Amino acid sequence: MVNTILKPDSRSSAEERAAQPVVHHLPQGFSDSFALGFTKLLRFCADTFFTKKYGHRAIVLETVAAVPGMVGAMFTHLSCLRWMRDDKGWIRTLMEEAENERMHLMTFIEIAKPTWFERMVILGVQGVFLIGFSILYLLSPRTAHRVVGYFEEEAVISYTLYLKEIDEGRSPNVPAPTIARHYWRMADDATLRDVVLVVRADEAHHRDVNHGFANSLGGTATTPAVIAPYPGHAADLQTGS
Repeated sequence: MVNTILKPDSRSSAEERAAQPVVHHLPQGFSDSFALGFTKLLRFCADTFFTKKYGHRAIVLETVAAVPGMVGAMFTHLSCLRWMRDDKGWIRTLMEEAENERMHLMTFIEIAKPTWFERMVILGVQGVFLIGFSILYLLSPRTAHRVVGYFEEEAVISYTLYLKEIDEGRSPNVPAPTIARHYWRMADDATLRDVVLVVRADEAHHRDVNHGFANSLGGTATTPAVIAPYPGHAADLQTGS
């Protein structure tokens, strides 16, 4: 079940409107409500700490965002080994998510150079989140995936606001870093705005994947979980193949 939380910007092109997610999973039961409440708490902390420094916010948050996919893949892998069953494509999908979030981080490091203080914050936040999310995944994989789904909904909001900052001239629309142009196979004249658009589309994919996994684990899925790979990403960053 979904409801609308964002409306496409009237100035956006048809392609941008198609890539802009406008859905929100309505919480059903304690597990979903806990996941949403936890996400809103973290959102409040991020808004308080970073205000409108979206580039720096992205660096810290993408460091954390790369954790769930790796944790989920590891525990799913071990579970499949223990019970000698197929993973139905979940492990590779979650590993792709972790790698994709890491590439987001590498991109924004080139755009908003992190300070030493922010690097220390990253070390602390990532360590605490890794332990906490691992415990949550062991206790309730469904809740863990729902948390990530809500995380990604908030990420979409943040990147939409980042686009607004760029469009209104408050953030410079600098050239896209080389690593971003390579990974997303972008044109040589691509800009930060183009990067934010593709990153937002990635986050929408993560949102759908994790809400789908949570629905499957909770027995409420009406369609198969999304396990498709991300379109348009370079398969080999070294060779560009």
